[in-house]
Amino acid sequence: MLALSIYLSLFLSAFGAATLLPLQSEALLVGLLLSKDYSVLLLLIAASVGNVLGSVINWWLGRYIERFRQHRWFPVSADQLQRAQNFYASYGRWSLLLSWTPIIGDPLTLVAGIMREPLWRFLLLVSIAKTARYGILAAITLSLS
Repeated sequence: MLALSIYLSLFLSAFGAATLLPLQSEALLVGLLLSKDYSVLLLLIAASVGNVLGSVINWWLGRYIERFRQHRWFPVSADQLQRAQNFYASYGRWSLLLSWTPIIGDPLTLVAGIMREPLWRFLLLVSIAKTARYGILAAITLSLS
């Protein structure tokens, strides 16, 4: 039962980290990997699935948030939104391979929703990026431990 709660905690941490919340799931993953008490494969699955699903929340918000852009409380200025849309239009869907990066990754997933990126393509590119990030982090951690 404890193991299940550990995997669930990692899933929730990775899920939250993929939204616009300032959370870190990498430190938790590294700690769990260093403990050597849990399945590496299950840790990678929990982190990757949680992180990708968190990004889907951003994509979904992007699909529906633009209709509120004229409201005072809208979190992004018209200029910032236009710059983000121009970036996405220039670099397109392939920019989603950067969705794993700090600072720009989460907004990219939101902009993908605004730009109406099809969900299947969004899921494919974001899954590749985020799973690769956790896989590389796990490989480095395990090789150094």
